[in-house]
Amino acid sequence: MKSPTPPPGIPDPSPHPSPSPDPSPSPTLAPTHSTPYVHPAALPPGLPVGDGWVPAPRTGPVVFPYDGEEFATAPVGDAGLARRAVEHAVAVRARVAELASRVRRQVLNGVAADLEDVAGPVEDLLVRETGKPRTDCRTEVRRAVATWQAAADEVVHIHGETVPLDLLPSGDGMFGFWTRRPVGVVVGIAGFNYPMMLASHKIAPALAAGCPVIVKPAPATPLATLWLVHLVRERLTAAGAPAGAVQLVTGDTEVGRALTTHPGVAAVSFTGSAAVGHRIAKDAAPRKVVLELGSNAALVAAADADLDAAADAVVRGGYYASGQACIAVQRVIALAEIAGELERRIAERLPGIVVGDPRAEDTRVAALIDEAATARVLSWIDRARAAGARVVAGGTRVGRCVAPTLLAEVPDGEPAWDEEIFGPVVALRTVPDLEAAYDLVNAGRYGLHAAVFTRGLDAAFRALDALDVGGVVINEVPGYRSDVAPYGGVKDSGLGREGPRFAIEELTVTRMAVIRP
Repeated sequence: MKSPTPPPGIPDPSPHPSPSPDPSPSPTLAPTHSTPYVHPAALPPGLPVGDGWVPAPRTGPVVFPYDGEEFATAPVGDAGLARRAVEHAVAVRARVAELASRVRRQVLNGVAADLEDVAGPVEDLLVRETGKPRTDCRTEVRRAVATWQAAADEVVHIHGETVPLDLLPSGDGMFGFWTRRPVGVVVGIAGFNYPMMLASHKIAPALAAGCPVIVKPAPATPLATLWLVHLVRERLTAAGAPAGAVQLVTGDTEVGRALTTHPGVAAVSFTGSAAVGHRIAKDAAPRKVVLELGSNAALVAAADADLDAAADAVVRGGYYASGQACIAVQRVIALAEIAGELERRIAERLPGIVVGDPRAEDTRVAALIDEAATARVLSWIDRARAAGARVVAGGTRVGRCVAPTLLAEVPDGEPAWDEEIFGPVVALRTVPDLEAAYDLVNAGRYGLHAAVFTRGLDAAFRALDALDVGGVVINEVPGYRSDVAPYGGVKDSGLGREGPRFAIEELTVTRMAVIRP
């Protein structure tokens, strides 16, 4: 198959200069780039529903969060198109389930290769529609490629095993085995912060399992996912498989509700807020749901922690993607004897964080997805201050961005501590001992990832036992995620696990076979 045409959204083909960190105590402001957006119109018009592309009822603007300007339009679907997509998926379900494993693996590896071929233009597109710093968008593309490769590798591992039926006399002379079969039509709903990677974690495992899938991207960030689906459908067609095995419908909550409540859907995989996840779980019942929801990830610093490593981790893990990551460091819990020194070391690193235009190579914090998100984050900072928290650094705007912020001693009951802030804000609190630290991590309603910095194996292994979270990371940021590892949370952080191997298990069902020769 020839290399795909570069996607829409190439804002600037030339390298951006790398501004030097500002030694002043305020955050460094990256230069502004005003290169016009270039749209090669490579995608077919409309939405990929059925085996072709169908007209959308309307179009909507796609806005560059950094300057608030509309740089493209995107097709917007409705509930009728959503139902039409499910009906088509039901119609091709048997054909997709019967695709040979070699065909599924060929398609998955082909998509990975195509993404590598267009990595630069896709990176540019992600910068434009998400507003994330370029370095985070580059990481997103690389992780998406790895996810498709890992899903291809897992195709060969979808199998079962024999069962010793003769453990009871009634099973004498009988033969039993179980296999894993595709669950059926899958709906994947992705968040705005990592649209291509999150969509890849929905689509690739579904295809590996033999399930048709309909993906709904976040309304603010549809373009990269549209392009991804276009690549997948081209690969499916080239392999002689139905293009309609993968469909995409954009739109609002009515589109999501039409998808998640349709009786033809067998499973829903959702990444987003806890509130929306709870509603989807209720609406989708009794369908299977995989929910990757919110978090306010904690980093615990023990008395014996390497404080420079811990401070570096807070800065690296608290402010990447402008804080718009569910496993970004939001809470730092430090033992009393080292808390003051850790706070000092974190604060002295903050002026080196470059804030501004996400197209610049050195930018680490840019504008949040929209003005409403920015206003909410700043209001939560103000609430914390009014409740007695200290603003150690930041807490203000830098242009359209929120300055990297460090709060100290935010009390319980404040959303900057209790909820998911989804912005460049870290809150530090002091505890007397490790047990109190672990109890404080567990006291919240979320449980996705947590990190512990310690030199002691006893503290590390105690954390593995004591922390009520989906992943425990020792001496690294809680935001560390390998795309081949099981990923998910407990409590309000979700249900089920992602990562190709584990998502495939979620999207298949066990079928028992009993044979009397």
